[in-house]
Amino acid sequence: MNFNLTNFSTAATNQDETHVKVLILGTGPAGLSAALYAARAELEPVVLAGMEHGGQVSLTYAVENYPGFPEGVGGTKLVELFQKQAERFGATLEYDTATEVDLSNRPFRVRTYNKIYLADTLIISTGATPRHLDIPGEKELTGRGVSYCATCDGWFFKDKDVFVVGGGDSAVEEGLFLTRFARSVTIVHRRDELRAGAVLQKRAMENPKIHFLWNMVLTKINGTEAVKSVQARNIQTGEESQLPIDGVFIFIGHTPNTEIFDGKLEMEEGGYLVTDKLMRTSVPGVFAAGEAADPHYRQVVTSAGMGAAAAIQANHFLDEVAEEEVKDELEAAHS
Repeated sequence: MNFNLTNFSTAATNQDETHVKVLILGTGPAGLSAALYAARAELEPVVLAGMEHGGQVSLTYAVENYPGFPEGVGGTKLVELFQKQAERFGATLEYDTATEVDLSNRPFRVRTYNKIYLADTLIISTGATPRHLDIPGEKELTGRGVSYCATCDGWFFKDKDVFVVGGGDSAVEEGLFLTRFARSVTIVHRRDELRAGAVLQKRAMENPKIHFLWNMVLTKINGTEAVKSVQARNIQTGEESQLPIDGVFIFIGHTPNTEIFDGKLEMEEGGYLVTDKLMRTSVPGVFAAGEAADPHYRQVVTSAGMGAAAAIQANHFLDEVAEEEVKDELEAAHS
């Protein structure tokens, strides 16, 4: 596969250029864990916060499944602790966003709104964004009954009634998971059959807690401090209904935040970055971690582990480059 690596804008600019050993894009668990490990290796990493400081976890009211916090911890607080620890060892966080990259040569050139970074290594941890319904009440009630992660928030719906929106594998898997806590789980799907795999469908159909609303779409989520009901429309008849409910879990897919790497790094279908087991992308010196390269797990703990691994490998890469440069110098001196 061929990649276009040279379309970095050559327009005149007054932006400063800053050279860094390690540039990290994103301040979610992957990015800040990478920052911690890179900082402890005395690589003086610079971390760009991006448009959403902390990533998706910062929108989670309470994280109950991250090791070391038996009573749980707020998503925002967890990000704050990650950041504080990374900065303690010398990481620098900049509230800026990468807008353009050139990966054709090292150091890599990364343009932001404020400057241009020349990075010896690059760690991409830009995350992924859940697809939204974009209906009234969804944004306002996120974290108050609207969720995009059953593993994160399912516990809060013990003995309550919830809707799961979607019909693919993720929606059915998360719906089955929610039956551990919820009194009832109703899968709301815009078609009259699921898109999930046959095994998942069978499990869902046989679970007494799971019910289905076919050919339905939500048009509004109602509530003030918490979700109280939804408005739904039958797409065949056009009939509108108001249905009482305690929570709405939305699983209609994720979109990885990797647009600026299109054509520059190898990607899976859907835009997820392809990495090997060492977090290496298709360009040497460029690593990826967290949900930008993880369409499967999407958990805080797995993202943090990927970030740590990426930083360790970035350090190894820089050591190897330094050894090669010394070798080349010695060979040149004796030629």
